[in-house]
Amino acid sequence: MKFFVDTADVTEIRSLVGTGFLDGVTTNPSLIAKSGRKMSEVIAEICALTDGPVSAEVTATDHETMLKEGRYLRSIAGNVCVKVPLTEAGLRTCKVLSEEGTPVNVTLCFSANQALLAAKAGATFISPFVGRLDDIGQDGMGLIADVVQIYRNYAFKTEVLVASIRHPVHVLQSAKLGAHVGTMPPAVIRGLMKHPLTDRGLEAFLADWAKTGQSIL
Repeated sequence: MKFFVDTADVTEIRSLVGTGFLDGVTTNPSLIAKSGRKMSEVIAEICALTDGPVSAEVTATDHETMLKEGRYLRSIAGNVCVKVPLTEAGLRTCKVLSEEGTPVNVTLCFSANQALLAAKAGATFISPFVGRLDDIGQDGMGLIADVVQIYRNYAFKTEVLVASIRHPVHVLQSAKLGAHVGTMPPAVIRGLMKHPLTDRGLEAFLADWAKTGQSIL
């Protein structure tokens, strides 16, 4: 399972790149707005930090302008993955960009039928939002299970990119279901490393070592 970080905070991304388990980055207009910087500058800087795909989202709602924005975003760096919404215009844009060789992440997916259409349109990634479904009392992980099964049934190349991940349990469930990618905030990625027994065990080992008066170096 690939790990993408969902942020436009360059400092956070730089820190996580150093861990060796970051495979890509996803952004959206809200995250770019929080940065307070020009979108093209932020995307270019992020792309320079990682060789993995960096999702940069269009803001237009009509096909023609989406296409122009997508082509512009792709021109920023070779690892830009253009992100489009799961609308008719978005799917039309996905088809054209995919045929041009541009990787496309179709976002704001909330049903298996939508995911099926995105795969048929040539999407590189489909982004089902599990946390937002959970928020309204629906089964976010059930959607992931459905999409993974459908894609396997027909050998679609589109990868399931689980989005709106809120906590480490979402990551575990996604991995067990066979999702290809999980994108999550930096805090969730760091939360995957944490366990109270790890902390307690390390404290005990260090205390015992200190009593010996030795130094490895």
